[in-house]
Amino acid sequence: MIPLPVDTSRGGTVLLTAQERVVLGEPAAQAVLAEAERAGARRVFVTSGASLSRVADGPLQRIEGALGTRMAGRFVGMRAHSPRDDVVAAARMARDAGADLLVAVGGGSVIDATKAMLMCLWHGLFDAAALEPYRQRSGGTTASIDPAGSSLRMIAVSTTLSASEFTSTAGVSDAHTKQSFRHRLFVPRVAVLDPAATLHTPLPLLLATGMRAVDHAIESYCALNVHAIGEVHSLLGLALLAQALPAIARDPGGLAPRQQAQLGMWQAILGSATGAGTGASHGIGYALGATFDVAHGHTSCVMLPAVLAYNASVNGDRQAVLAAQMGRAGEPLSRVVAELVRSLGLPGSLRELGIGEERLGEIAQRALDYEPVQRNPRPIRSADDVMEILRLAR
Repeated sequence: MIPLPVDTSRGGTVLLTAQERVVLGEPAAQAVLAEAERAGARRVFVTSGASLSRVADGPLQRIEGALGTRMAGRFVGMRAHSPRDDVVAAARMARDAGADLLVAVGGGSVIDATKAMLMCLWHGLFDAAALEPYRQRSGGTTASIDPAGSSLRMIAVSTTLSASEFTSTAGVSDAHTKQSFRHRLFVPRVAVLDPAATLHTPLPLLLATGMRAVDHAIESYCALNVHAIGEVHSLLGLALLAQALPAIARDPGGLAPRQQAQLGMWQAILGSATGAGTGASHGIGYALGATFDVAHGHTSCVMLPAVLAYNASVNGDRQAVLAAQMGRAGEPLSRVVAELVRSLGLPGSLRELGIGEERLGEIAQRALDYEPVQRNPRPIRSADDVMEILRLAR
C-alpha cells in the first residue's frame, strides 16, 4: 500500500461554501461575460483598485469592454486593507447604479471589500458606522447578515494569489484594526482564474501573495481544527506552490507556472475555508497589516518562519510532512520557508518591513485580540508569548 501523509481516520466538520463555479484558464473577459449572461444580469457594477484602472488594455479594461451595455458603473479606488469608508462609498455607487451583479477585479483587498458591499446593499448600510453591529466578535454578531431575500451576488477575477475569492469572510479595516464580516453568500458565486490577468501585477506583489497562499496551506494543515479533507487540499496546494513560485520568478512572462500557482493557492485555502482555521502567522499579520499598513503577503513572509519555529515543539511531526511536500524532507520547515522567501527576493524580517523594536510591544498587545492567535497550535496566553515570536522575526 502507498503510504499517505493524511490521517483518513481524523474526524471533524467540513464547512461548505456557496460557491458554484470556478473558471480556470479561460480569458477573464470572456468568462465574466458568459457568467453575467448565465446569471441574467443586466446592470453589472465593477470594483477594482486605482493601479489596475491605469493599465492600458489590462484585465479591468477588457472585462468592462466585454460587458458593453451590461456595465452599469464602476468604483476603482479601493485601497489596501479594504477601509470601511471605501466599502460604503462603493456600495452607494452600486445602489445608485441599480446593480444586479457585482464583479471584483483585483487582489484580496478589492475582493474582500466587494464581499462587504454585498452586506451593505442587502441591508441598506451606507454609512461606515452602520457596519458595526454586523462584524464578528467572540460572541458573534449583534445583527443578522442574512440577505433578507436579496439575490445580489458577486463574481471575482483575481489578479494576485491571495485566494480571497474562495472564502466567505470579508476582511475590512477601521481605526487601524482588521475586522471580519462573515456569511456563506459572501463567497463569490463564480471565481475566475485567468493566469493572463496576473501579468500586470508587479512581480514582487504577486510572489508575496503566493507566500500568503503558502501560509494558508501550512497553517491550515497545522491548525487545531484540521480535518482530513483539509489536509488533502493543504498538501496538494503546498506542493504546487513550492514548484510554481520559483518558476514564476525565473520566467515572469510564462503563463503555465502562473496557472499552476493559481491552482495551488485555490487548494491551499480550502482547508481554512472549510473550517480548519489558521494560526498566529495570520493573527499577528492582521495586527501588522491593519496597524502598520504592511501587505498581508509580506506579513506571511516574515511571520510564518517565526511562528513555525515557535510551534515546532508541539507539531514538529506535522511540519516534517510539510517540509517533505516542499521537496526538503528532513529539514526544519521554518528554515525551508525562510529560504523560499529569500529566493523570491521578498522581505524576511521585521527590520526589512521598517518595524523597529520600539513597536513590538504594541504589535504583541494588538495581536492577542485576533482569533487565529487564540487558536495557535502552541498556546499563546500573553503579550510576552507574542513577543517571543516577534523577536524570532526580527
